[in-house]
Amino acid sequence: MSNPDELLRIEGIRKTFPGVVALDGVDFDLRRGEVHVLLGENGAGKSTLIKMLSGAYTPDAGRILVGGEEVRIHGAQDSERLGIATIYQEFNLVPDLTVAENIFLGRQPRRFGMIDRKRMEAEAATLLERVGVDVSPRARVRELGIARLQMVEIAKALSLDARVLIMDEPTAVLTSEEVEKLFAIVRSLREDGVGIVFITHHLEEIAALGDRVTVIRDGRSVGQVPASTPEDELVRLMVGRSIEQQYPRQRPEQGAALLSVEGLGRNGVFHDVSFEVHAGEVVGIAGLVGAGRTEVVRAVFGADPYDHGVVRVSGAELKRHDVNAAMAAGIGLVPEDRKGQGLVLDASVAENLGLVTLRSATRAGLVDRKAQYSAAERIAGQLGVRMAGLGQHVRTLSGGNQQKVVIGKWLLADTKVLILDEPTRGIDVGAKVEIYQLINELTAAGAAVLMISSDLPEVLGMSDRVLVMAQGRIAGELPADEATQDAVMALAVSTPTAGSDSATGSTPLTDKEATRGH
Repeated sequence: MSNPDELLRIEGIRKTFPGVVALDGVDFDLRRGEVHVLLGENGAGKSTLIKMLSGAYTPDAGRILVGGEEVRIHGAQDSERLGIATIYQEFNLVPDLTVAENIFLGRQPRRFGMIDRKRMEAEAATLLERVGVDVSPRARVRELGIARLQMVEIAKALSLDARVLIMDEPTAVLTSEEVEKLFAIVRSLREDGVGIVFITHHLEEIAALGDRVTVIRDGRSVGQVPASTPEDELVRLMVGRSIEQQYPRQRPEQGAALLSVEGLGRNGVFHDVSFEVHAGEVVGIAGLVGAGRTEVVRAVFGADPYDHGVVRVSGAELKRHDVNAAMAAGIGLVPEDRKGQGLVLDASVAENLGLVTLRSATRAGLVDRKAQYSAAERIAGQLGVRMAGLGQHVRTLSGGNQQKVVIGKWLLADTKVLILDEPTRGIDVGAKVEIYQLINELTAAGAAVLMISSDLPEVLGMSDRVLVMAQGRIAGELPADEATQDAVMALAVSTPTAGSDSATGSTPLTDKEATRGH
């Protein structure tokens, strides 16, 4: 072994799937006590690479060395035995088990042949305290929000005492305060000699945390550079071109109000929410985690009930708690959990694109499959979905291409009002710009877009107006030319009064947890 500090080395790894070359000669190494960032567009091959290290896939060619010795990784147990732990972007938790049971799943401490639940919960509490999350070890995982689920995943990985820790987009769902806690954990692990493979699309995190960067493009490693490399150069390496404008919002002339929400309320969740979205307009909704943003748009779409208020589309009142009525009126929802709520993972690209229009394409109980396929082919081409073909299972697409499919099914339905909840979470900078251009095309065609995002620069860069929610109420509204990070955050941490739609008379909270401001 040439370098005694080298924990992991990958040489000439190649992996193919039917019709697709996922990796074609990738080289990578990881040293003791470093954070090595793995950077690349969605579909570049990052996920395939880490699945090989975790035992989900085996390489067709090349070799993996751990501690200087060539190894074969045939499953998760092999990976754990070699000291490799992986935190996936998509959570790997069992909803009906407790937090402690998930952390020690398959490795529960035992006493006299029985699970030592007291010890298990005590050790889980110590790990949860280490990651700075206030969750009971006895809480059911299904009761937790996304940010807390992520911290439980981190606690689970820490329980393995791994020498190599792979973190796939660990900050995607975290607030600024939670990100800082995570960074402190990563730095502590680095000081302890753990090697960390860190995958992120947030370029500002690289200089803040990383030591080296390996860039993968189209299944090949195209360069290894210091973490101090300027962002423009990282983008050029990653996408093979320069991106001149990160938020290319075009503002067409606005038309009549397509969506009107008046006095919407759900007891204990959100209160007296009123707003309009006009044809040709993008309205952003900002706020802290737990402010009620997702709950409001799910109620508008009919997915969740509400107790008070009215929702109108083009002036016509919408039936409450009725998704079919919302869809018939022209409302579409791209949910924040695209895999759990936006896609049928084991169905094909074509089948997923046709989900919304399936009913209208059915005559006498028979689906016009030819028309559905033709429409899916057209929209997939328009969106530039990278795939082997329309028959490919959507589960095997990259995150960015999965998101295009979720959006594409609503485009096929000629949606008037498209609600986007965290539309670019876990998506690389190149795919983000493609989705922003799609938003421009929608509004240019007269549609209205309502967008929730915890990426504050995204909200500011792509919105014509910004609504800020705090504690289940709209704390204020800012036009594009007045919306700054400071102005939004001042409203987000305010205490809105009943019926208030502005920050007048607001007082700051003691909790300064901030929306992600990168």
